[in-house]
Amino acid sequence: MADDGSGRVRYTTTRLIDDDAVLHRGDFILDADGSWSHSRGDEDVELTLDGGEKVLTRSFQNWHTHLAMVLNRSMGEGLPLARWLEENIFPTEKRLTAELVDIGTQAACAEMIATGTSFAADQYYHPDVVANVLEDCGLRGLACGPITDFPSPSYPAGGSEALSKMDNLLREGFPSERVEYGIGTHAVYTCSEETLLKASELSRQHGCRLHIHTSETRKEVADCHAEHGMYPIEYLDSLDWFTEGTICAHCGWVTKAEMRILAGHGAHAVHCPSSNMKLACGGTLSYPAMVEAGVDVRLGTDGAASNNGLDMRLEAKLASLVQRHDHWDSTILDQRETWRLATKGSIDWAAWDLDDIRMRPRGIGERRILANLIYSTAQCSDLWVAGQALRLDGETLVLDEADIAVNLEDAVADYYDGIDPPQE
Repeated sequence: MADDGSGRVRYTTTRLIDDDAVLHRGDFILDADGSWSHSRGDEDVELTLDGGEKVLTRSFQNWHTHLAMVLNRSMGEGLPLARWLEENIFPTEKRLTAELVDIGTQAACAEMIATGTSFAADQYYHPDVVANVLEDCGLRGLACGPITDFPSPSYPAGGSEALSKMDNLLREGFPSERVEYGIGTHAVYTCSEETLLKASELSRQHGCRLHIHTSETRKEVADCHAEHGMYPIEYLDSLDWFTEGTICAHCGWVTKAEMRILAGHGAHAVHCPSSNMKLACGGTLSYPAMVEAGVDVRLGTDGAASNNGLDMRLEAKLASLVQRHDHWDSTILDQRETWRLATKGSIDWAAWDLDDIRMRPRGIGERRILANLIYSTAQCSDLWVAGQALRLDGETLVLDEADIAVNLEDAVADYYDGIDPPQE
C-alpha cells in the first residue's frame, strides 16, 4: 500500500485485542487490508481518533442467517416449531417481494453494523437484492439463493427455476470483492437427489460455495436414515455433493463419523445456539467433538425470526454457556477461545465503548475486558470494513436507522395486509 494514508486510521492511547485474543495498549494504525501496527505518530493517515475509552477488536462474522427475516421478528412467540412455520412463516413468505426483502435486509444490516458484525453468510430469497444491500452499505457477505424443489417467492416454478436463476447470477460474476453469491440448497428433505447434484455441479463450475441446513432436528435425521439408510451428512457425501468451503448450518444431530466427513471436505459447521434452543431442536452441535475431529466450527445467528436478534456477542455468550452446560465442563470455550470463534476469519475492526458500566470492573491490568465484552456486552462505537468507516462514535454513517425503522414498520403492515392475523 502506498504510504499516503489511504484507508488508514490511527487510534491513540487505546487498547487492541489481536487475533490471538491478547490485549495490547498504546497508539495503533489500522490499515484497509486488515493489518495493524503500533503507531510511531508520524504516519500518513486519513483520520486520527482518540481511543482513550475504547478497545479495538476484530469484527464479528455471522456464518448462517436469513437477513430479511427481520420482517418476521417476534412472530408466533411460544409456538411449537411446526405451528410456528405453518401459521406464521409460510403464510407470510408466500407474499414476499423483492421490495420487502430489500427493506428487511437494510434493517438487518443496520443491526449488524450497530453490533459490530462485518460479514454475513445469508440464505434467503431474492439473493441479488440481498447482495446489493450488503454492497451498498459496505459490508461483506455471501448471498446464497435458497434452492428447494417446491415453489418459493423467488422461484415460483421450483427447483429447476431456482438453479437456472442462480446460474445466471453467477455467470454475471460476484457483485464485488466483498460480496459473493452462493447456492443455498435448503436441506436434504427439501431437495431431491437430482437438485442436490445439479447444485453441486454449479458450485464447481462457478467456484462458489454451497450452503445448507444440516441435521438441525431429530426428525430430519431419522427421516433421512429411513429413506436412504444414511444420516444427512453421510447421504450428501455419498452423492459427492460437498465442494470447497461448504457451509453446514446447525449440525445438532451429527455422528462422529459424519464429523470426520465434514473435516475431510473442509466444510464449516455453523453453531446456532440461540435459534436451536428457541425452537427446542433438542440437539446441540458438540464443539469439543467437532474440534477433536478437525472440523472448522463457526458461529451464526440464523434468522431474526428464530433468534429475535443478530447480535453476535449474545450468540458467542450462549455458545460458550450451552457447550459448558451440555458437557458438564466449565473449561470449554473460555473467553479467548470464544472470541476467536466469533471473529474467525475477520480482517475488519470494531471499537467498543469502555465508558459503559457493563464493562466495569476492568480488573488489574484491565484483564477482565475481554470477558466483559463477551458476557456483559458493550456498545459498538466504531466499525471499519476495508478501510471504510461504517459507524463512528456510536452513529451508523452508511444507513439511516430512523428511516429504516419507519420503512420496516410500514412494510410489515403491508406484509400482513389481507392475511388472517398470525398467532402471536
